[in-house]
Amino acid sequence: MCARCRRPLTVCYCAALPRLETRTKIVILQHPRERDMPIGTARMASLCLPQAKLHVGVRWADSAPLARALGDPAYPPILLYPGPGAKDILREPPAGPVTLVVVDGTWSQAKSVVRDNPLLQGLPRYAFASPEPSQYRIRREPQVEFVSTIEALMYVLGALEGEPQRFRALLDPLTAMVDSQLACQAAHPRRRPRHPRPAKPQRRPLPEAIMDRFGDLLCLVGEANAWPYDLAGAVIHDELVHLVAQRPASAETFAMIAAPENGLSPTTCFHIGLAEHQLLGGAPRAEVLAQLAAFTRTTDIVCSWGHYGTSLVADAGGTLQAERIDLRAAAQSFTNRKIGSLDDYARSLGPIPAPVADGRAGRRLAMLAHILRTWRDQFETP
Repeated sequence: MCARCRRPLTVCYCAALPRLETRTKIVILQHPRERDMPIGTARMASLCLPQAKLHVGVRWADSAPLARALGDPAYPPILLYPGPGAKDILREPPAGPVTLVVVDGTWSQAKSVVRDNPLLQGLPRYAFASPEPSQYRIRREPQVEFVSTIEALMYVLGALEGEPQRFRALLDPLTAMVDSQLACQAAHPRRRPRHPRPAKPQRRPLPEAIMDRFGDLLCLVGEANAWPYDLAGAVIHDELVHLVAQRPASAETFAMIAAPENGLSPTTCFHIGLAEHQLLGGAPRAEVLAQLAAFTRTTDIVCSWGHYGTSLVADAGGTLQAERIDLRAAAQSFTNRKIGSLDDYARSLGPIPAPVADGRAGRRLAMLAHILRTWRDQFETP
């Protein structure tokens, strides 16, 4: 094993590592599960960039080294992470030297790191769309425009320092690693299993109501003001603050914000995608539930992804029709395989339509209606 890149000597990429000095200070926060990935690129980037510091962990509230790294007024920190309010760093790079904070891990891991650290949530946020396909051909990204950590640094440092061509040297070790990995795979292909795999069980049909009573389907999403469960000395239950619903047959939509009765959790606005002034200016919860009751019909079949949204309504004192469909369970049963998150499954069915309301709830509601319409269009009997 090479002690520097931590790769087997036969696939060591150290000879391709450049040394690139930067005006920018770089802080890479790596999720612990990513640390031991043999084909990760965060360590590779830290070996190329002397001004980069690699830290491993999930929660950083008590980290003195990180506090020092982000506390230099001559290098104000910015966060490279997509989301509401993020500026395009390739088009609008900040002026002057900065401390660039990059989260390394899968998208799910990176989301957890940002969600669990209010310190990161308060930083100015930047993102970008990759101008070319990723060279990371040995690892599948969730979407074609996503890139590896070292490729992201290549684009961002090129924009921050005005020398995009110089930072393309960061691709050299990535190309060396990818080429050697593919060559190794070609020289040692996986053997076919001795015993044939058992045939997968037949997938089960969708609930009949999806085809027979499409006009009665009502998609529903609820969002909560949710405090951390490990909050010392207090037990604050999740409270309904955003409720949206839509009939996919007619596109009739209900959307209301309920003003929180407890104090806002530090992560609520980030998590549900609504601003603090929107939440605090919401209607009383009783009014929201009364308006929902007026919107619903006795023939409605409530469709949700899991039971969290409907449980929030019930815990708040609202009532919903007893006839319901858990679309997550229906998709799992129908496909007979792991389906991932709502985002993953909705994207597998085709392009996702625009949100039908504000915040994360509006995006999730559009996905639920998209799933039901796709099922109807693909499997409806002529």
